[in-house]
Amino acid sequence: MRTYDLAVIGSGQGGVPLALDFAKRGKRVVLFERGAVGGCCVNVGCTPSKSFLASAHTAGRARRGAEIGVHCEVRVDDGAVMERVRGIVREWRDGLTQKIAKSTVELVRAEAAFDGPNAIVAAGKRYEADAVVLDTGGSAAVPPIEGLAGTPYLTNENFFDQKTLPRKLVVLGSGYVGLELGQGAARLGSSVTIVTPDDRLLAREELDTCSVLTTSFARDGITVMLNTCAVAVAYERGTFEVKLDDGTVVAGDGLLVAIGRRPNIPAGTAERAGIALDAHGFIACDAHLRTSAEGHYALGDVAGQPQFTHVAWEDFRRLRAVIAGDLSRTRDDRVLAYAMYTEPQVGRVGITADDAEKTGTPHRTVTLALTDVARGPEWNLEEGFFRLVVDPATDAILGGTFVGYEAGELIHVILAHMEARSTWRVLERSVHVHPTFSEGMPSLARLLL
Repeated sequence: MRTYDLAVIGSGQGGVPLALDFAKRGKRVVLFERGAVGGCCVNVGCTPSKSFLASAHTAGRARRGAEIGVHCEVRVDDGAVMERVRGIVREWRDGLTQKIAKSTVELVRAEAAFDGPNAIVAAGKRYEADAVVLDTGGSAAVPPIEGLAGTPYLTNENFFDQKTLPRKLVVLGSGYVGLELGQGAARLGSSVTIVTPDDRLLAREELDTCSVLTTSFARDGITVMLNTCAVAVAYERGTFEVKLDDGTVVAGDGLLVAIGRRPNIPAGTAERAGIALDAHGFIACDAHLRTSAEGHYALGDVAGQPQFTHVAWEDFRRLRAVIAGDLSRTRDDRVLAYAMYTEPQVGRVGITADDAEKTGTPHRTVTLALTDVARGPEWNLEEGFFRLVVDPATDAILGGTFVGYEAGELIHVILAHMEARSTWRVLERSVHVHPTFSEGMPSLARLLL
């Protein structure tokens, strides 16, 4: 049996820096990874998907060049696109693996399971640690659709293994994964049909956000089937036939299942380690990411945190402080922003007007269309808007929604104001450079005068 100061299960974007930080300070650290080093983000999430979208959106923008007098012939080499994606993944994964190898962290390439409160078994060996951190993330959720099991359907976990893209791709789900990969495939030459039980794309967002995306997807030739569920799947001779609850059948040589994710819980977590799960199957944690078992913590997706890499990475910083005895850090001690990398992009921070309405939060809301920001018409990038939600009593900014070109970059201006506890009045009197999309932000705030 081997003993350690810290055991980390999972090599995601929170667990690896935590393990390296402890090792740097002279602690004995063991890191368990059953799959590829780097977790979801590096291997099957952010890195491959955004590399894939770089090619897809380049093709999409080139096709739109005709609208401003630039005519392009777009020829996509999807084999080269997919090989480039895998090359970038290998580079990032190898770099992370080398970083671990240069440290004193002991990397165990095997699935870990709990054998007791502080005991872990992996590859036939037993390990004990004073503190244990779970960074096991999540996996694609697969619905119990009749006939689906046993077919070569796709999820984000094997999508990037494809040598070429399907000629016809059916996508189940209209969340981030389904919309990004669906639009990406369409821009690279696939005929795409999106099937969703929701009444609009990206149903968690406000109606006009979804409307902008719907217009863009229609221009890309994507068929969207709303208020519809798949009830059965048949696969024969390279073709999927998906039967829907309205009796319709849609067919394709590719089927992407993108209906959500489920947490990865190591064997023995509840019954042998005494770590409680919440009602949704995630690790139950308090405000300091401590589990129900003394000396055990969780971070990122498996802890029920928002499923974004930047959240998991910031969780590492929280846990570093908490384990050292500093309880000033909590799981909610930050302003949360996120983005979706469709075109147009969606950038969000704080709450929406819909959120405020549902909770009865007093608020004022203002919206500025990108048609009213000079850069929009000049660059033929007019689809979208900027929106602020503010507190009418204190002038504090409660949230922002940006839809448009590079909205994921622009939303950080609002995040910084919120983190600094600034107000819309500071934004209103700021002088932003002309002509930029950013100059629309003070104009947006001036609508509150």
